[in-house]
Amino acid sequence: MVSAGDFRNGITVEIEGNVFQIIEFQHVKPGKGAAFVRTKLKNIKSGGVVEKTFRPTEKFENAHIDRVDMQYLYSDGDLYYFMDVNTYDQIPLSKEMVGDALKFVKENEMVKICSHKGQVFSIEPPLFVELEITETEPGFKGDTATGATKPATVETGAVVYVPLFVDQGDKIKIDTRTGEYLSRA
Repeated sequence: MVSAGDFRNGITVEIEGNVFQIIEFQHVKPGKGAAFVRTKLKNIKSGGVVEKTFRPTEKFENAHIDRVDMQYLYSDGDLYYFMDVNTYDQIPLSKEMVGDALKFVKENEMVKICSHKGQVFSIEPPLFVELEITETEPGFKGDTATGATKPATVETGAVVYVPLFVDQGDKIKIDTRTGEYLSRA
């Protein structure tokens, strides 16, 4: 149990049957009236952000989030299969559950599966991946003064904007959080 007066950024708590992560909190002591805690909470299952205020003495149940390293095996229609590399247990996840989390992840790469009480709610890909460009237009000499970019399709099928000097067949490093090109690998 954690009281609202002990809130810190990053803590996950259960409120009204939902699991929230505290993004921001502020202890407010007005000149008149009782003190309160103003918070910004992110629903970890839906991704929505809400603002709520609490009395500092209100108590909430801590929500334990399990993050397990799993290997992405393959996709079969609308199901994506993952394997726990320690126990060799395989779990299938639906296309709706995965969303676009695997946009930059190749088969047999490691991802983190996040769950609460056995219910999976998100997939965290590695922060940086190296992928090969399968299709892009050639860059034109002399166009580089403006820092121009061009679309390039990588081996997972995702489209990334890259500088003009990057060609088809090059391996590039991508930040999976933003989908931006970082460098050539």
